[in-house]
Amino acid sequence: MVIDDEALVRSGFELILGLDPEIDVVGTSDGRSAHEDIGRLRPDVVLLDIRMPHINGLEVLGRALQLEQAPVVAMLTTFDVDEYVVEALHLGASGFLLKDTDPHQLAMLVKTLAAGGVVLSPAVTRSVVSGYLPSREGSADAEAVARLSERERGVIYLASLGKSNREIAEIIHQGVGTVKDDMSAILAKLGVGTRVQAALIAQRAGIADPRR
Repeated sequence: MVIDDEALVRSGFELILGLDPEIDVVGTSDGRSAHEDIGRLRPDVVLLDIRMPHINGLEVLGRALQLEQAPVVAMLTTFDVDEYVVEALHLGASGFLLKDTDPHQLAMLVKTLAAGGVVLSPAVTRSVVSGYLPSREGSADAEAVARLSERERGVIYLASLGKSNREIAEIIHQGVGTVKDDMSAILAKLGVGTRVQAALIAQRAGIADPRR
């Protein structure tokens, strides 16, 4: 489902995503009826504009994630730096992407979200990692990442690339349950609540593929 106050954005995303036979755009909204539409249509993935004149995207995000069958939500923004990005991440957004994302990549990003991965637009990520996300100094992040086991560092490295638990399991030759346990341990050790926040910390700490 695509939620944006601009009809051109909604129709553009719907048209591009509709070309992929594996994706069904169940609906679009300008925000005013977004919560009711999400509850009625039960989308797996929601692309949600952060800034809308009729309703704050953060309010839609918070209410959507409280639903019994909560969708995966990624925030849409036109800005390389948006002060709402940080709050959206803390509320539980699974990522963020710019509205001018390459159309050829859009369907792949939606599938990544549906599979449980994270989507971090490089342009926005650079701003967040460089210090826009208020938390700890880079050295503190590096120390936290250093407490991870080698396999946990591999898991969070792959998660920072947008890989889902299933994809990570295939790459490291472990079961999905093991990866879920590793991810829970990673969140606890890094002191964060979501894999997006963990991925950002890993990127800010300069984590590299431990398999190399």
